[in-house]
Amino acid sequence: MASTGIQLFLDMLAAAGVDTIFGNPGSTELPLNDALVDDQRFRYILGLQEVPVMSMADGYSMAGNRLGVVNLHICPGLGNAMGMLYNAYREGTPLLVTVGQQDRRLSFDEPILGGDMLAVTKPWTKCGIEVNRIQDLPMAIKRCIQAALTPPTGPVFLSLPVDLQMELTEASNLPAVTLPNVHTRPPRDSIEQAVALLATATNPAIIAGSRLVELQAEGELVQLAEAIGAPVYVEPGTTHGRLPIRSDHPLNGQGLPPWAPGIKERLSGHDVILVTGMDLFRLYIYMEPSNAIPETAAVIHIDEDPEQIGKNHDVAVGVVGHSKIALSEITHVFNEHLDEVTASRVRQRTKTITEDLQASRQKLQAEVDSQLSSEPLTPLGLMGAIGRVLPEDAAVIEEAVTTTNTTLERLGAIKNTTGYFGHRGWGLGWGLGCTLGAQLAWPDRPVLGILGEGSAMYGIQGLWSAARYNIPATFLICNNAQYHILKVCGQTMGLPQANAGEFEGLDLIQPDLDVVGIARGFGIEAVRVSKASEVSDTLREAFSTDKPLLIDVPITRETKSELNYG
Repeated sequence: MASTGIQLFLDMLAAAGVDTIFGNPGSTELPLNDALVDDQRFRYILGLQEVPVMSMADGYSMAGNRLGVVNLHICPGLGNAMGMLYNAYREGTPLLVTVGQQDRRLSFDEPILGGDMLAVTKPWTKCGIEVNRIQDLPMAIKRCIQAALTPPTGPVFLSLPVDLQMELTEASNLPAVTLPNVHTRPPRDSIEQAVALLATATNPAIIAGSRLVELQAEGELVQLAEAIGAPVYVEPGTTHGRLPIRSDHPLNGQGLPPWAPGIKERLSGHDVILVTGMDLFRLYIYMEPSNAIPETAAVIHIDEDPEQIGKNHDVAVGVVGHSKIALSEITHVFNEHLDEVTASRVRQRTKTITEDLQASRQKLQAEVDSQLSSEPLTPLGLMGAIGRVLPEDAAVIEEAVTTTNTTLERLGAIKNTTGYFGHRGWGLGWGLGCTLGAQLAWPDRPVLGILGEGSAMYGIQGLWSAARYNIPATFLICNNAQYHILKVCGQTMGLPQANAGEFEGLDLIQPDLDVVGIARGFGIEAVRVSKASEVSDTLREAFSTDKPLLIDVPITRETKSELNYG
């Protein structure tokens, strides 16, 4: 029986386990939307603009640990989505980004909307294909899905001419998506070299990154940290997208700063540093000293991709293999050769680290408590009001970096590893849509998006999708009426007017944004609260309801000169 190209596309998606498509259609995507009218295998989530469409798919994919599928309009729609494609590329999110291309019979005439989208997307995708023969469509779909889901995972791009979508084909026996087993064991000698360094270390440390969550290796990380008696520092805020260790674990050394000098200061005194689940490093603003790793520290770097090992920093031992397996084997061999002298050092280190971290947490909690009564709330006071009511299974999506400042993590308020999503690409507008996508993937978990009012405006159209599909996520707007991170960056860069407290184009005032009015205009309930008790009470209620809610919280507007991670 003959099928159209778009029916074949949907059949292969269904066979690959896809049940949700995020989209914003145009004329070249109409065959897809037409076919979905009576295809009960899929739900279609419409977004009013491509930024929330892409970020919803991103959050859905990351939370559900599955392929996300996005259907965008041709060149202009793809252009709107490019910032969110960059985010997905930096995260390694497995997204299948599809667009319609102009009718092939018009291509010679250079038609309106048409263009070379493969060249546009190539830098930020693992694979890009424009299908020009219906016979190639099945293998093109298979190739794209496999590329997206095979580590290192990432977005892929598929362009489908509109006439090919409607073309009939007799294709049968569609190819199945096949994924390789990537649980590669690292070489034994590299494991033994790593263990030898760790066993003789006076003050070892671990730097762990977001990819451990995606590899489901959080347990192996904790076992190694406890075995060797080392603090686990979380990768810098510029790439800290997931939480590889519970924030309340006694060995959680908290996040590293985004600048090289701050990282080097935090790592000083460690003679062996094991790096896993991250790139070493992707920094933000150049500062001296530019080398973030202390010269006296020996680095052990675990990665699935050998190209990443020694790429930016010298390493003493490179361990190539699946991180989950590598961490497990290092722990096993370390324990196998553990003697009483080393065991005693481990116990003493663990005691010292635990006591120091607990003291830091208590000091921070006291500072937070002292600011809970302020009006307007300080960033610390606001985070304290959130942290005291955050459920253990909550998911937190964060796009308000100078307000959140890893405070919830430093307080130990995030008590699960799967439910934290921070900004890895830093293309603004991502947080609101990601919150919706995570809630769609986890309908039974409370999901909270903590967003700056400025960043929220880049993807604010996503609120309409929240109302249209009754997605019961909660959005908390940290409203300081400015692009605060840019003021911090200007001062960090030593710009003269910034250091004098003068800024152009960085304040969102005259008029202030009416976030509550905007949200209600998109069809969701919104409130403005100013006291810590009101924040906590409103969040408690929001977490127990089945409707979306936006909470606008005015906070202090002064400019901090630095970010205090850990």
